[in-house]
Amino acid sequence: MTCGLFTQILSQRTFSLFHLIQSRFMIISFLFSMKIPIRPPKDGSVFKNLPKSSAIKLIDFGSTTFDHQDHNYVVSTRHYRAPEVILGLGWNYPCDLWSVGCILVELCSGEALFQTHENLEHLAMMEKVLGPLPKHMIARADRRAEKYFRRGLRLDWPEGAASRESMKAVWKLPRLQNLVMQHVDHSAGDLIDLLQGLLRYDPDERLKARQALQHPFFTRCHRRCGY
Repeated sequence: MTCGLFTQILSQRTFSLFHLIQSRFMIISFLFSMKIPIRPPKDGSVFKNLPKSSAIKLIDFGSTTFDHQDHNYVVSTRHYRAPEVILGLGWNYPCDLWSVGCILVELCSGEALFQTHENLEHLAMMEKVLGPLPKHMIARADRRAEKYFRRGLRLDWPEGAASRESMKAVWKLPRLQNLVMQHVDHSAGDLIDLLQGLLRYDPDERLKARQALQHPFFTRCHRRCGY
C-alpha cells in the first residue's frame, strides 16, 4: 500500500506505533470474545484521529461473519491474505492475526509486505520471507490450489512464474528478520519475535490476540516508556 491511511500515519511524527499496534490487538481480542471473525483489514476499515490521538477505530464491518457461517470462500484484501485462505483450507480467527502481522510490517517499512495480485507469486513471496510452507498444509490444499505445487509438496517456483518481473519481485524480498532490522532499532528483537508468532503458516500455531498483548514487545515498552 503506497497511499491512504498508513501513508498518512507514517508521514506524521507524532503517532505512536506502539499504541497503533496495541489497539489492533484489543479490537481483535474483543471481537474474538464476541465470536465474530472480522477478516480485516482494508485501508478504509480503520480511522485514526490525526494528529491529536493515536487511538484507532474499526469503522467497516461489511466483511464480518459469525462463527456458524461458511468459512470456505476467499476472503480479505490480497496483500493481507493468509496462506490457509489461498490454499483453500478454510479460515477462522487466526487469519485476522496474519493480516495484522502483515500490516505491522507495513507500518515499519512503509510498503506492503506482499505486493502481488496472483496466488503462486504470493506463496513464493511468503516462502522467500518466512521459509518453506508446511508439507501438511500443502497436502491438504484444495483442487484449485494443487496447481501451485510440483509433485504434490513443492511450490512450482520459479518454474511456474508468470514473468521475469514476477521472479524479480520475489527474489528482491529479504527475510523477515532483515526487513524489520532495516527499519527498527531498539525494539527490533521483540518485534521480530512478535511477527514470527503472527505470521506462522499453520493457523493453529499462530499467536492469539490476547497472547500478543502479553508479548514482551508490549510489556517491555510499558516499562520502558511508562505507559
